[in-house]
Amino acid sequence: MRRVALLAVSIALSISLFAQNKSNKNWFNQDPTSDGVWGLSTEKAYQEFKLNNNGKPKVVVAVIDAGTDIDHEDLKSMLWVNKNEIAENGIDDDKNGYIDDIYGWNFIGGKEKNVGEDTYESTRLVVLLENKANKTAAEEAMYQQALKLYNASLKETEEQVKQLNDILEAIQNALKKTGKPNPSLDQVKAIETNSKEEKLGKQILQYVVQTGGMLNSPIMKSLKEGQEHYQGVLEHGLNKKFDPRNLVGDNYNDNKEIGYGNNRVNGPKADHGTHVAGIIAADRNNNKGMMGICQMAEIMTVRCVPDGDERDKDVANAIRYAADNGAKVVNMSFGKKISPYSELVLEAIKYAESKDVLLIHAAGNDAANLEKEVFYPQGFVAGTGVNFSNWIEVGAMSAKEGKERVAAFSNYGKTHVDVFAPGVDIYSCVPGSEYKSQNGTSMAAPMVCGVAAVIRQNYPALSAAQTKQIIMMSAIVCTEKVIIPGTKKKTKLAKISRTGGIVNLYAALVLAEKVSKGEVKLP
Repeated sequence: MRRVALLAVSIALSISLFAQNKSNKNWFNQDPTSDGVWGLSTEKAYQEFKLNNNGKPKVVVAVIDAGTDIDHEDLKSMLWVNKNEIAENGIDDDKNGYIDDIYGWNFIGGKEKNVGEDTYESTRLVVLLENKANKTAAEEAMYQQALKLYNASLKETEEQVKQLNDILEAIQNALKKTGKPNPSLDQVKAIETNSKEEKLGKQILQYVVQTGGMLNSPIMKSLKEGQEHYQGVLEHGLNKKFDPRNLVGDNYNDNKEIGYGNNRVNGPKADHGTHVAGIIAADRNNNKGMMGICQMAEIMTVRCVPDGDERDKDVANAIRYAADNGAKVVNMSFGKKISPYSELVLEAIKYAESKDVLLIHAAGNDAANLEKEVFYPQGFVAGTGVNFSNWIEVGAMSAKEGKERVAAFSNYGKTHVDVFAPGVDIYSCVPGSEYKSQNGTSMAAPMVCGVAAVIRQNYPALSAAQTKQIIMMSAIVCTEKVIIPGTKKKTKLAKISRTGGIVNLYAALVLAEKVSKGEVKLP
């Protein structure tokens, strides 16, 4: 049942996105009233507030991610450049602890190579603790938690690999019966089947043909990408014998260490970070590709996220680097289910709060209720009731109306997710000056980051905490009932998020203007 359900969702989403991709690649910038699309009202905001080239200094936005293509045609004019550093002279000119950090810093790189893939945190902890004698009570609890996560991930991954292999085999068997490498719909319909497996292969092949054929169908692309992803998880993420950390050359046991890594911020796998950066600040005036949200931003690239789980030491240092080097807004589209040194990250978040830096974090893509399931990093101190004033947690929504407005994959939570933002079929930059659509709360977080950047650039007197309040208070309340991700139940958005609202740039600027003039007092 699980396999059939997953397949049905995958096919339905691929067909839906195939139709959307042909019609509206800019939906997330459009306006609910004038365009009939519940986007951010970016174009309306630029027109009515005359945002371009307003004479104010640009705002620095740090993208903590897997790397950014700094040569991308839509991003190269939007980069933060460390003016206090002389490029490639091998000297820490600005004395910030990082040599030749012109465009940012890479915390998962070494002198010779960069880390591309890494293990999951649960894998690392199982390896570290499974053979350790005389574990403390805390270590035993951590080990049992890690082992449970590891075993669950291994089982699910093996099932996914088998499922994808079975589906692709069924498609190939159906394809052979047509005698054509790229058959027509009539040729597929003519296939005779003698079993449930053959009927399934024929059905999927029909969908493939209807959505672009063997060469262009998003279904085939998704299936092959999924197969590659899960094989990679087995080879790296869940492989107890795999450990690339020696490439970095740091003392991994020294959690206070800084200065390790290198200045090659592109990284070997920059698709994700480049896509995120494009959403925030792709050049709006060059008539290329797509239009980001904040034209007057400078993207600082801070690389600490591998293909696998990020490490707490690197995340903490990445946040501190951004805060120390002028970032006013930080995007963090990553997360994991276990965090052995979460206190390091909490200390870094508090440090960013003291430096007036706003942190925007993606809620995650597990269709999970964050009231019941724990994901890291967190914008609060567990068990204390303390929530950080500089943290916004973001869920994902689609362009669909009605009950399907919330993305089926998005995490949610009444007290854990602050707002929702566009995160389905988001067209943005990828390496090589190319573009593609992606889905995830990873795409929703930079939407909010872009909105925050526009506010902080145009109203620099507003603090990070005030900017957060403005974004949350101005979010457009969704009154219709939506399907709770991972279930068939429906509820109001206010039941699965703090605000019950969807971020809107125009509404946020209207409120920011009133606050700046003293017409509205924030609580």
